[in-house]
Amino acid sequence: MRAEQLTDPITFHGEGPVYSPAWGGLRLVDLFAGDVLSLAADGTLTRRHVDTIAAALRPRVGGGAVIALERGFALEDPDGTLTRLPEVWSDPGVRMNDGGSAPDGSFYCGSMAYDQRTGAGSLYRLAADGSVDLVLDDVTISNGLEWSPDGTLAYYNDTPTGRIGVFDWAPETGLTGLRPFVEIPSDEGFPDGLTVDSEGGVWVALYAGGAVRRYSPQGTLDEVIDVAARKVTACTFGGDDLRQLFITTSREDVAPGEDPLAGSVFTASPGVAGRAAKPYAG
Repeated sequence: MRAEQLTDPITFHGEGPVYSPAWGGLRLVDLFAGDVLSLAADGTLTRRHVDTIAAALRPRVGGGAVIALERGFALEDPDGTLTRLPEVWSDPGVRMNDGGSAPDGSFYCGSMAYDQRTGAGSLYRLAADGSVDLVLDDVTISNGLEWSPDGTLAYYNDTPTGRIGVFDWAPETGLTGLRPFVEIPSDEGFPDGLTVDSEGGVWVALYAGGAVRRYSPQGTLDEVIDVAARKVTACTFGGDDLRQLFITTSREDVAPGEDPLAGSVFTASPGVAGRAAKPYAG
């Protein structure tokens, strides 16, 4: 299967696509620009600057969004008012990167060093009351966190390892027991953002791999979507029936003219439905 180009190159480093009817369609981030982009069904694109970095976002139960900024979080109200929460750390060499909402309504987001040094990143949990806990440290590039349909598993990428990992999850214990799920050879790309469909299939974007892959719940590769941009960063299901896969890409470190569609949003209809984005409960 081959993805279709949905937009022109609209981002330098597109990431974190999420679909919500409450937003009227798709949102994604242009990470290094610090912007949240909204793409309506009619193709109308709007852009809002929120911080030095806009890393990830999810809808909130009461409307608006939770947004991961450079070193912490912000809450957007339904009217667009943005409230920044206290910074989680002070080190200017480390930034937020990617995250997702758990079945209990908490929002998890991980970090990485700007220079990508090994072990400088961590994974944090933003609870509904606004408190933040450290969940995992010694991470390099925290990416791609999403839960299984029954909520007992969570899939997670530390990109340079070339491995899709999987946690156990329960409301009482949180994320535990991280272990390998799938190993991806480096010459095939690096696991970046991911999503999980209604059948439990894990869809992972391959950075430097020009593709999105689906792995069955047993870890078997059973679908590949080729993308006409090499640095594929993330994917999510959306549309009225949640059967449209939206795919983001990046132009980071791409020479002019080298990858002309890099930074575009792509789409595919792989024949399976996704699941509605879980909202943050705060």
